[in-house]
Formats: sequence, structure tokens, C-alpha cells
Amino acid sequence: MNKITIIGAGSVGSTIAYTLTINGLASEIVIIDINSDKALGETLDIRQGTPFCNPCSVYAGTYSDAKDSDIVIITSGVARKPGQSRLDLAQTNINILKSITPEIVKHAPDAAYVIVSNPVDILTYIFCKCSGLPEERIIGSGTILDTARLRSRLSEYYSVNQHNVHAYVLGEHGDSSFIPWSIANISNVPIEEYGSSVLSNDNTFPEFRRSDVEEYVRKSGARVIQRKGATFFAVSISVCHICKCLLSGADTTLTVSTMLHGEYGIDDVALSLLNVVGSKKAHSKVLLKLDDFELEQLRKSADSLKSVIKSVNF
Repeated sequence: MNKITIIGAGSVGSTIAYTLTINGLASEIVIIDINSDKALGETLDIRQGTPFCNPCSVYAGTYSDAKDSDIVIITSGVARKPGQSRLDLAQTNINILKSITPEIVKHAPDAAYVIVSNPVDILTYIFCKCSGLPEERIIGSGTILDTARLRSRLSEYYSVNQHNVHAYVLGEHGDSSFIPWSIANISNVPIEEYGSSVLSNDNTFPEFRRSDVEEYVRKSGARVIQRKGATFFAVSISVCHICKCLLSGADTTLTVSTMLHGEYGIDDVALSLLNVVGSKKAHSKVLLKLDDFELEQLRKSADSLKSVIKSVNF
């Protein structure tokens, strides 16, 4: 019996609720939104399909209905518009998060919190500072979506199962993110050597260019927003995967955003490294062997986020 509360009934929040339901990850799902009619409509729409899913109670509620939640997912805030960076949203969504935090924490003090609203690294940092909760229970969705985009793109390059691709995006969920290519591989074969390692008569893999992949990953969100107005399917699947890991007895490594305290010489900022996530929440970090250039990129990403933190009021 798992209970998950979602703050925000917009495209992301409602799609997360739908994805949780069809995957049977929760027996009780609560959606809370300042627009109560929207929350009622979304939950009714999902609830009417539950006879074909695992038993699940899906309903709209208020903060008090979050009591005994195992996980609280925060998706509320102003959505990113075409041409707008995630960091442009910072102050508006910080103010929204600050108004939400005392209300939800009061009713769900023991839950794990998954921050999804953008700019996710800034909001994860603010929530850590303002909520008073243990940091291992506060997880930003971070670069888990960027990592998924990277792996899906690499799998397309080489026509191979996404599960065989081992590569990560680290740092900010945004413009200063980077790919540590030195550790990227397909089934333990370095990415750039994989094509020539496959012995096949129809080996027609395209020429591999790091810059093309980096551009694809960095611009994917903006391209989706330009074409359909918002991104919500892939991020919802990614957030539901975080929930699955939190509810699982087995630990999983995920590129999610958590607070740093000296790792790689970086302190007092939240960004994505490889974290160990499970029933004990985000309880450990895996320190990857980054080369000097990658370390420089990680520190630049941290500095970029810190400059935003200094410029906002919280």
C-alpha cells in the first residue's frame, strides 16, 4: 500500500498521476492544486480507467489529504515558455515553492519529496534550506530526463537496446549540463568504438559526433516545447521511475539532483551526480572517475547555479 501526493494538476502533474496509475505504483494518489476544478477533472478522468489497472484510489484533495504519504511530488509553478530558459523561471517558482513548503511538510513530514518544477536544481536547493527535512529525503528530478534523452539517442545511433547504453548527463538540468564521455559505453565498449566493434555484414552505423549528441540532448526540451507547447510524457515516465526506485527494496543508481557537501570540491549547491536511491531515499553518491576537463565542466555548472542562487530572494 503506497500513497503518493502530487502538488500541481498541470500537464506534468496529471501525466505523472496517470503514469503512476497504469504502472500500479501506488494504491492511493492525491492531486492538490490551487485550481480545484482542474484537479477534480484530472482525477476523475484517470479514476474512470482504473477498472483496467491495479486497484488504485485517485482523488483531488487539500494539503491535509497528504497525511501519511510515502512520496510527495512537487510539479507546481509557471511552465517554461518557448525561448525561455529554466533559470528565467527562478524567482517566480521560488515564491510558489516557499508558499507550498510549510503547508505540505506539516501534513506529510515523513514523506520523500521529489521536486520536478523548474529550475529544478535551484528549487531543490531552496526546499532543502526551507523545509527542515533530512536531505536524503529531498530529490530533484535533475538530469534523469537528460540522461534518458542521451541514452535513447545513443541507442538510435547504433540500433541497440537502450538498457545496453551506459552514459550520463551530470550537473545542472539546463544549459550548463555536460556528458562525461570518458565513462560512456555500450556493454562496456567505449561509445566511439562500438560501431567498429560490431562484426556484421550490414554494419552501416552513421559517423559518431559527440557535438551532435550534446546538441540533441541540450535542445530536446526546447524543441518539444516549440512543437507542442510543453514537455510532459518523458519527464513523467522519468519521475515515475524515481518513485519506483524509492519504493523498491533494491537500490538503483540515478542521476538526480541532491545537495553537495564537498564532493569534487563543490559545496552548498544542488545538482545531479550519480546517486544511490532506494528505500533509504537518496542515501549515497557514486563518485565517478571524471577526467580533468569533465571536472572543470562540473564545477562550471555548480558556479552557474550558485550565481542564480545569489541573485534570488528566498
